[in-house]
Amino acid sequence: MRKRLASLNANTLGILCLVGALGCLTISDSIIKWVSDDMPLHQITFWRSCFAMLAVLVIVQLEGGLVRLKTSRPTLHLLRGSMLVLANMFFFVGLAAMPLAETVALFYTAPLFICILSQPVLGEKVGLRRWFVIVVGLIGVIVMLRPGSDVFRMVSLLPIMAALCYAAMTMMTRKLGIRESGGALTFYIQIAFLLISMLSGLLVGDGKFDVHDNQSLHFLLRAWFWPSLAQLQLLLLCGLIVGFGGYLMSQAYRLGEAPVVAPFEYASLPFALLVGYYLWGDWPDWPAFVGTGLIIGSGLLVMYLENRDHRKSLRQAPIDL
Repeated sequence: MRKRLASLNANTLGILCLVGALGCLTISDSIIKWVSDDMPLHQITFWRSCFAMLAVLVIVQLEGGLVRLKTSRPTLHLLRGSMLVLANMFFFVGLAAMPLAETVALFYTAPLFICILSQPVLGEKVGLRRWFVIVVGLIGVIVMLRPGSDVFRMVSLLPIMAALCYAAMTMMTRKLGIRESGGALTFYIQIAFLLISMLSGLLVGDGKFDVHDNQSLHFLLRAWFWPSLAQLQLLLLCGLIVGFGGYLMSQAYRLGEAPVVAPFEYASLPFALLVGYYLWGDWPDWPAFVGTGLIIGSGLLVMYLENRDHRKSLRQAPIDL
């Protein structure tokens, strides 16, 4: 009985950490979209990670100091960080050319991929009911993308590619989280961002490859320049928020079971809709609303089924005190 209650409490903590992380990351996404008209992605990533590292080092110190960063699995940390870097790259390149709410909605197919991967990778049961709601969510994606119509854009596939990379990163978080602290998980993520953004800056930072008349490619290949004080202040805020949000995200999947925690990834969709409308006047059309509703509905149904299964297991479990 105590073991089952402890598992339930761990899942509750994981959910709370995830919701807090999503609030932080939605604000961060808005800041990056705001500065994307002027600064290249690799430069934004570099400054954001520099400032995020300040928050991460404070968290590491609170968890016991630098000794907590010692790891026996550096390769898996690097692979995990690379997956998140790819997820960010696909997401933000898409965000530069798409409304915030639609980009976030398509990215939040990630919980569907997490549920799909959790059984073969982690051995966590998915079940027929959850497979059904996954299909419903994927139908929502098709409604939003509208393949074959005049409004379909290849750039709309970028948030979905980001979601797949993010789901793979989450599986690695679950494996690493058994032995690694939340601070260590966040620290090595920021190291990966710093290394890859510096390498990107060295390769394309002079702007010589920025010869395409494409908004997304322009954001990716634009020349590096020294940011203004206002831009640095925004990036400082963005970095601190990301550092704290990344820690909460690592804790969420370290503490909770992936199929239970993942549906709460949808919590930031209404927030993204309001922020996108307030800052840029973006408002989705009705197919986008229908598709978003199907994606959200599938996540809420998974959440309901998980809660019902937990209550049922607690009622049926023998008293073991």
